[in-house]
Amino acid sequence: MTEPIHIVGAGMAGSEAAWQAAQAGVPVVLHEMRPHVGTFAHRTGDCAEMVCSNSFRSDDDVNNAVGLLHWEMRAAGGLLMAAADRHRLPAGGALAVDREAFSAEVTATLRAHPLVSIVSGEITALPDSGNWIIATGPLTSDALAQAIRAETGTESLAFFDAIAPIVHAETIDMAIAWRQSRYDKGETEEERTAYINCPLTRAEYDAFIDALLAADKTEFREGETAGYFDGCLPIEVMAERGRETLRHGPMKPVGLTNAHKPDQKPYAVVQLRRDNALGTLYNIVGFQTKMKYGAQTQVFRMIPGLQEAGFARLGGIHRNSFLNSPTLLDGRMRLRSRPHIRFAGQVTGVEGYVESAAMGLLAGRMAAAQALGRDLAPPPGTTAMGALVHHITGGAEAKTFQPMNVNFGLFPPVEARGGRRGRKDRYPAYTDRAKQDFSAWLAAQ
Repeated sequence: MTEPIHIVGAGMAGSEAAWQAAQAGVPVVLHEMRPHVGTFAHRTGDCAEMVCSNSFRSDDDVNNAVGLLHWEMRAAGGLLMAAADRHRLPAGGALAVDREAFSAEVTATLRAHPLVSIVSGEITALPDSGNWIIATGPLTSDALAQAIRAETGTESLAFFDAIAPIVHAETIDMAIAWRQSRYDKGETEEERTAYINCPLTRAEYDAFIDALLAADKTEFREGETAGYFDGCLPIEVMAERGRETLRHGPMKPVGLTNAHKPDQKPYAVVQLRRDNALGTLYNIVGFQTKMKYGAQTQVFRMIPGLQEAGFARLGGIHRNSFLNSPTLLDGRMRLRSRPHIRFAGQVTGVEGYVESAAMGLLAGRMAAAQALGRDLAPPPGTTAMGALVHHITGGAEAKTFQPMNVNFGLFPPVEARGGRRGRKDRYPAYTDRAKQDFSAWLAAQ
């Protein structure tokens, strides 16, 4: 009998790692501390629970790096992409899902797999032997985090991640708000009307910014510093960088026409994206916040259309820890000091649901190959997965290492033919090359 692979953490990375290893014929024990030991952000004990947004971001596999990552995961038989596709919601060009149905399917699928055992309970120490994957994410328990720090001899780096609020759809005033995806993106009418938009005049925007800046915020504990990841900046931090920052970020009005007043261009727009299949819940796009709960309800109800908003969940903030992976992990995602342990997911310094799941996919396949007496090299750096794993295991500068979303800046340049390529031609060249190279990597296995 092949010795089982032990995976700690049933989030995005751990769930995908378990699926990939089991599909390769290797037994898996998936350890999850929830719900017995909870976290600030999680609500359930289910696998692959979506904590922040319900979006996997762009699904464009021709012009977008994260869309390419979707393509690679689907090509590799990814469990999470299959579940996401079955529970997708209209979101223009993005892949958004009904988060509860998505998580429930991932959980049921793993529990039904004959080679997967899910064990409840907290792992508090690093194992001395075996074949292990640590995929505990940014909310690694204090006990395990301390064990990792003791082993690596360094303090884990950290940043703060903020959660956007969710609104009950029935409390949105549709006499003010209207449905439209930016630039009318989408192939169906449902896709083209996937977002609810709330318009603000300049006076309303200025009043909103004033209230935002004056609102009570969550205080940090002594010794903590707010090293925010730019992709998840709280809106009040963005506002502190300049009064117009939000209007050029999550509140940008471009590509939208107010259906109630088509001749009047909004000065700013707040968008809400559907959060469940019933369409009863909407999250406020890009509105991560560290305002205190009372301040949130007051400030957000200043937005036209949300005057009577009812909140299913208010925003929050939590500390996200991650390894200085370029110094600690080898090219197979193994801890250099204990090569029987791999790390995967957001704890390695990738940012985002899809990136975390992709690193879980690789870790699961690599661990399964090891269990079967083989070695599996990562995909070429010309692929989305290969570019990400290369970044965290040596491509990034260790001294300035920060969490990173997948992006074409991580890829080797595409050879230009007939002069400099514009973005319109360059991005498809990246994705064409990546698909060919990733398909070859899969075929070689």
